[in-house]
Amino acid sequence: MLNRRSFLAAAGAFALTDALSFQNHKPVVGMHVWVYSSDKPGFDCFPVLDQVFADVKYAGIGAVELMDVNLRHDDAVERIGEISRKQGVPVIGASYSQPMWDKSRQPEILDDAAKVVERLGKLGGRTLGISVGSAPKKKTPEQFDAQADTLKRIQAICQQNRVVPNLHNHTYEVADDLYDLQNTLQRVPDIALGPDLDWLFQAKVDVLTFLEKYGEKIVYLHLRDHRWTGTWSEALGEGITDFGAIARQLKKIRFAGDLTVELAFPGGFKPTRPLRESLKMSREVIRQKFGI
Repeated sequence: MLNRRSFLAAAGAFALTDALSFQNHKPVVGMHVWVYSSDKPGFDCFPVLDQVFADVKYAGIGAVELMDVNLRHDDAVERIGEISRKQGVPVIGASYSQPMWDKSRQPEILDDAAKVVERLGKLGGRTLGISVGSAPKKKTPEQFDAQADTLKRIQAICQQNRVVPNLHNHTYEVADDLYDLQNTLQRVPDIALGPDLDWLFQAKVDVLTFLEKYGEKIVYLHLRDHRWTGTWSEALGEGITDFGAIARQLKKIRFAGDLTVELAFPGGFKPTRPLRESLKMSREVIRQKFGI
């Protein structure tokens, strides 16, 4: 079973860039590009990645987590690599989403995954946060079997490219008493987890209990904040999320993976400050609450 310790060992064995090495088990604080993507055609912030990496550097954040769509451009490796080197900000990984339960689409999904993961590996990325896709109706055992088979094949692709896959959740994977997630883990017990803690909250899952139960499998975390209404705040620390309690739980389970800020704004929201300032504020909260 791939747990936190074997993930660290595997990543070290991959001999990735020093800036992102797990050799000293020092977590990296990254930034997922969603907040720059949510208002772009096709949710693709590829045209503004210069700004993204510059803002991340300004905020004191250590790495960028891309989205799969960024890596589908033919010149993705060349352009993103150039921006990364220019700013001195590495790529830590990418999020990847496909309807993996749909058996008829498996060939095209695997072809796409091979392209995305290969390009990610060339950029030095080491994590792939996988979303398995929601279905129109509650998934059947046959659909879970197809989903598991696709995941296993993507695991093999990741291994070939020195990338560690992990299950990244939205609400649908963890709703209904973790119905989707538990069915997946029953079929793919060795896959790691990279949960989004705010989506857990939105799905009415107790975050601290989840961390305690699955701590040995968690290698990556997404952080966001929310107000008492459940709507997202502009930066970490401006909502009611108890990051201190989360930090204490992570220490209890000896978490040694990475933390990634993934800001998101409610529909129609107009930011009151430049994004880079919200990222900088969020980075300071992580420094204060998590000590990294």
